[in-house]
Amino acid sequence: MTIRIAYATAPAIPDGDEDAPLLAAALAARGASCEPTVWDDAVVDWAAFDMVVLRSTWDYSLRLPEFLDWAARICEVTRLANPEPVVRWNTDKRYLAELHAAGIPIVPTGWSSPGGSTALPGGDFVVKPAVSAGARDTQRYTSAEHDRARAHVAALHADGRHVMVQPYVDAVDEAGETALLFVGGAYSHAIRKGPLLRRGDALVTGLYAPEEISQRAPDPAEVALGDRVLAALPFAAADLLYARVDLLPGPDGPVVIEVELTEPSLFLAHGESRDPAGRLADAILERLGHPTAAAGGGQTTAARP
Repeated sequence: MTIRIAYATAPAIPDGDEDAPLLAAALAARGASCEPTVWDDAVVDWAAFDMVVLRSTWDYSLRLPEFLDWAARICEVTRLANPEPVVRWNTDKRYLAELHAAGIPIVPTGWSSPGGSTALPGGDFVVKPAVSAGARDTQRYTSAEHDRARAHVAALHADGRHVMVQPYVDAVDEAGETALLFVGGAYSHAIRKGPLLRRGDALVTGLYAPEEISQRAPDPAEVALGDRVLAALPFAAADLLYARVDLLPGPDGPVVIEVELTEPSLFLAHGESRDPAGRLADAILERLGHPTAAAGGGQTTAARP
């Protein structure tokens, strides 16, 4: 019987993201199927799949309680990657405070809850909700725009959302952001993301903001920090099918801006020499008890979560 993998995606992109056909081809070469499946489709028989792989479910932040309930139900009928406890922990960026307490360098972050006060720094800074994806409801401000920033914070608080305030890391304008991709707890490949937040840009209203993506060879300090991050997680790294650690250049070395364990783009087309799609396909089949060898062996796109 063919192994069936559900590639969980959002209603707005029912065929999945750019990674979907690459993973489908890699799994097909190994005798398995990969089917893009909308996560909130009420008629889907999830139990018919050997595994549900969370991928482009990028509307989750708009419907988080519903999404978490769905993830818990999936775990009752089949395997979910990454598992529901990981998803529950990772979908609120307050996990960064836990990592910082564990000694991981992060972008300096102030936190405020509905009804609480919010300190705004000098220089350029960023306001964003703790639950968000694809840069939605995220805005860059200058030191002369505190009134606008406070109105943004107030609107998020009025919606019951926790808020993050971070200084804008100017070095990203030239160096870009480094995203380290891990499969099965092991480093796979990396990409460079160009600067996303520009002064005066409007808030993102779609699923994600446009961004420049290219392949990158990370430096040893970045890979070392990525390994430290995975070791600091409250989950065994080897139990994660995939992970993405997003880094910015800090004054004393790289710092973490996000650790994406729920539905990050894996940029499978940007690590051809390392065959990331094949690695991911093998990791999926190994988790299902079907290890198998592979059969056969810079562009502008959109910034996904």
